[in-house]
Amino acid sequence: MGFVDELKWRGMLQDIMPGTEELLNKGMVKGYIGFDPTADSLGVGNLVQIMNLLHLQKAGHKPIALIGGATGMVGDPSGKNEERNLLNEEVLNHNIACQKKQLEKFLNFGEGENAAELVNNYDWFKSFTFLDFIRDVGKHITVNYMMAKDSVQNRLENGMSFTEFTYQLVQGYDFYYLWKNHGVMLQLGGSDQWGNIVTGTELIRRKDGGEAYALTTKLIRKADGTKFGKTASGNIWLDPARTSPYKFYQFWLNASDEDAANYIRIFTLKSKEEIEAIEEAHKAEPHLRKLQKALAEDITIRVHSENDLKRAIAASEILFGSSTADALQTLSEQDILDVFEGVPTFAVAKAQLQEGLDVLQLLSESAKVFPSKGEARRSLQENAVSINKAKVTLESKVTTNDLLNGKYLIAQKGKKNYYLLVAE
Repeated sequence: MGFVDELKWRGMLQDIMPGTEELLNKGMVKGYIGFDPTADSLGVGNLVQIMNLLHLQKAGHKPIALIGGATGMVGDPSGKNEERNLLNEEVLNHNIACQKKQLEKFLNFGEGENAAELVNNYDWFKSFTFLDFIRDVGKHITVNYMMAKDSVQNRLENGMSFTEFTYQLVQGYDFYYLWKNHGVMLQLGGSDQWGNIVTGTELIRRKDGGEAYALTTKLIRKADGTKFGKTASGNIWLDPARTSPYKFYQFWLNASDEDAANYIRIFTLKSKEEIEAIEEAHKAEPHLRKLQKALAEDITIRVHSENDLKRAIAASEILFGSSTADALQTLSEQDILDVFEGVPTFAVAKAQLQEGLDVLQLLSESAKVFPSKGEARRSLQENAVSINKAKVTLESKVTTNDLLNGKYLIAQKGKKNYYLLVAE
C-alpha cells in the first residue's frame, strides 16, 4: 500500500497538493516535518506527525525531522491566542537533544538510503543577517499574500508582533533551503500548518521556478469536543519524568469507544484486518474495553517499554480490586502517588512503626481513617479492612517492614475507599 493510501484508510489525510501522490509513486521522496523545541519533551499531540513520518519511511521514502532551533526563537502563531515566551539558545539545545532521543524510538536513523535524518534550522539561520533575509526572501512574498493566511487573520483583532508575522517566511525558507540543498520535495504537517507549508512551495516557485509539494493530516478532535492530548492535570508528555507511564497508559485506556476507534488507526501500526477484529471483539464484550486496552498497550510499549506497561497495568488493577499484595511491591513511588492521587492522605510517625503498631490504633488514632475506635473495631471484626491489599484483624500489627518503598501504606475499607498513609 502506498503512503497516501495508508493515510487515507487510517483517517489521517486532510490536504494534499496536486501531483503529490504521483511524485510519491515515482520513487523515493525526501519529506520533512518541523517540530517545536519549546519543551524538553514531545507530547502525544506530536505523535500524529511522528506516525506520519513513520508511515512515510515504511513506504520506502526518506523522513527528515526538522527541529526548529531558529523558529523556536520566534514562535509559530498558528492556532495560538497569544504570543509565547521566546527561549535562549542553551535551553533550545537541551530541548532538541531530548526530543531527538524520543524520535529515535520511532524512526530508523540507522543505515540505508531512506534512513531518517534530523536537521536543525538554526544551522542555516545563525549566520543569515536580517538585511540578507529581507532581500533574498522577503521580496518574493507580498504582504497581501501573508495577510491572507488564517494564522494571521485569527490574530489581527488582538494584535500580533512583527516577529510572529514573519514566522511564515522563516518556515517557508526552511522548505526552500531543504529543497535547494538536500533535495527535499515534500513538507508534511498538521492541517493548521497548511498556510505556512504552501508559503514554502510558493517561495520555491517564485525564487527559483521550482516545484515542491505539500500534504497535511487532520487535527484530532475528541468526541466530546475537548482538546486531544490534555487532561485536567495538563499535557500528556512522552517523557516519563513529565507524565508517568501509569498516567500515560490511563490516558489511552480512558478513551471513549469512538475516540479509541479513531486513535488505534492513527497511533498504532496494526493492520486494517487486525483493527477490525479488535473492534468486533470489543462490540461483543464492550465492558472489557478490549479496544482501549489494545490501543493503550501498543502505544505504551512503543513510547516507554514492556516493563513499564506491566507496571502500569498492575497499578491500574489496584483500584479495581483485582490486584494482590505482591503487585503493590512492584510499584515505584511515583506509581503509588499517581494511582492514589486525590485520595485522603495521612501522615504517620515512622517511629511508631519500629516495634509494631496495633492496626486499630493506626487507623483510628495515628491516622484518622476511622472517626472512632468503635467504628474501626466494627469494620475490623467484619473483615472489611485491608492494609496493602491484605486483610487485617484486631490482632494485626503494622511495622516498618510493611512500608511500600520504605514510606507508604495503603489502607482500604470496603471495596472502594482508599487511604494513603505516609510514614515520616
